[in-house]
Amino acid sequence: MRGLSWMLGIVAGLGLTLQVGMNTQLRKVLHSANIAALVSFCVGTVALILLIVALRTPVPERAVFATVPWWAWLGGMLGAFYVASSTVVAVELGATTLLGLALLGQLATALVVDHFGWLGLPVNPVTWSRLAGVALLGAGVWLVSR
Repeated sequence: MRGLSWMLGIVAGLGLTLQVGMNTQLRKVLHSANIAALVSFCVGTVALILLIVALRTPVPERAVFATVPWWAWLGGMLGAFYVASSTVVAVELGATTLLGLALLGQLATALVVDHFGWLGLPVNPVTWSRLAGVALLGAGVWLVSR
């Protein structure tokens, strides 16, 4: 299962790279980062509905939705912010720098979230090697942005 997770992570990264170009083109033609993000999310919503129907995934009962923590509902807002802002940043800095900066932000935040076990995730303390990994990624982003 771990190998499959690695592969899914790599494929997701591949998809993010392609998504940046596709959404940037939407922004260019539609003249709005927010409209481009909305179109992207609508297409994604339709794709997810089709996947749920195809896999016959049972929809949870209404009472189950009521047990979801309030903050868990905000994830879509962060996704929308990323999609909209990436269409602007990619034009200015390019896909490589955008994705490097996004990954740097993700890893730095993940260190804090893991360290404290926030958002229902297991505690995984910050170590010098983990800090060094984030610093090396930062150096890598600087190198690819030159």
